[in-house]
Amino acid sequence: MPYAEHNEIIKGHYVLEHTIYITEFDRERLFSIINNHRSASPKIKAQIERLEEELEKAIVVEPQNIPSDVVTMNTKLRLRDEQSGDERILSLVFPSDADLEKNRISVLAPIGTALLGYRVGDIIEWEVPSGPKTFRIIETIYQPEAAGHFDV
Repeated sequence: MPYAEHNEIIKGHYVLEHTIYITEFDRERLFSIINNHRSASPKIKAQIERLEEELEKAIVVEPQNIPSDVVTMNTKLRLRDEQSGDERILSLVFPSDADLEKNRISVLAPIGTALLGYRVGDIIEWEVPSGPKTFRIIETIYQPEAAGHFDV
């Protein structure tokens, strides 16, 4: 499966653009969340708009055709901080399942939206209060589609 990438500068930040592959099941659920949050606070609304932009350019594929190293909804993955070398394990989840204490990150969080559709080896940069952070996806520990769980 081709995986397209190109670089561009958005609001002064150098970002890696990529093609997102998503299942119809996840796409429908994510658009439902977007529609339910349209009247949210400006901060959440901005993140909803970013997620919607990502989904609109996504390529919808059958669950069995998503490579096992792509971050999909409910994927558990290992990230490495490129500056410190520290590693973290987290799961990308729907907002109702988010729990920071359990490292379950909502797709509506900036890092959650940024992770969706990325692959092992890809680098993600996002802004935190202390400045930009750069992480590399080291491993997908669990990806529902790779495990044959197509409705998670």
